[in-house]
Amino acid sequence: MEVLPVLLDISDKEFRKISELVYANFGINLTDKKKALVKGRLNKVVRNRGCKSFDEYYQAILGDTKGEILIELINQISTNHTFFFREKAHFDYLADDVLPRLLTEIEPDDLRIWCAGCATGEEAYSLAITLREAVKDKRSFRGRVILATDISVKALETAQRGVYSRERAGNVSDSIRRKYFDQLPDSSFQVKQELMDIVLFRRLNFLSQTYPFKSRFHIVFCRNVMIYFDTPTKETLIHKISQVTRDNGYLFVGHSETLGREQQLYSYVQPAVYMKAVHD
Repeated sequence: MEVLPVLLDISDKEFRKISELVYANFGINLTDKKKALVKGRLNKVVRNRGCKSFDEYYQAILGDTKGEILIELINQISTNHTFFFREKAHFDYLADDVLPRLLTEIEPDDLRIWCAGCATGEEAYSLAITLREAVKDKRSFRGRVILATDISVKALETAQRGVYSRERAGNVSDSIRRKYFDQLPDSSFQVKQELMDIVLFRRLNFLSQTYPFKSRFHIVFCRNVMIYFDTPTKETLIHKISQVTRDNGYLFVGHSETLGREQQLYSYVQPAVYMKAVHD
């Protein structure tokens, strides 16, 4: 019989140190309700590091000049729950209204879309499929028009591979699956190259002082991300997103999120969809 390892316990003081470290470096607000989650997700990596306590693991993070242990920490803490065409109403609005209008004003190659907090890539590829379907001539794009970013290196590795189990691709219709995925011998699905060619995956920390983008975006998807931030961090993020969004550009947030009534950077369009305000 396999003997399961005994879970290391985490004291209130140890949890507070780790949560403050996560907040300072990534802006994620780990409330006391997340203590059990932190204990469960970090136990294995703490033991693998040869640490006998969470405090010892915390000290190892502080002493790691390369920052590798801190990256390992956020890879474990960050939540990557997502699926294809999540909150479908957004993709319907994009396909029926936003993209048809934009594509009468600009060439497809000039379109700029940012998928912020892309997790394991399902949202980014859902955007790519929606865009491909909107471009009627099915032309080849000269470059990558969708930038997909996340804090988790582990999640980005999955996204770049573009391989998903049958269960994870369950929200994709049979016709779209046949069109944009190749089925592999193990019954998983590989995203076709024509989608991968228009999505660029990069690591980005939302707390970076500035975002290294060469041009501003027509469309930003930042959905189910701000629920992890406290109010000051959220307000700062909205401001920074507005700075890299074109005038009259769109911001999509999660249906459980709101920008708040006081902000004046974006105007309300419909539930969880906003347009960047243009000020004289």
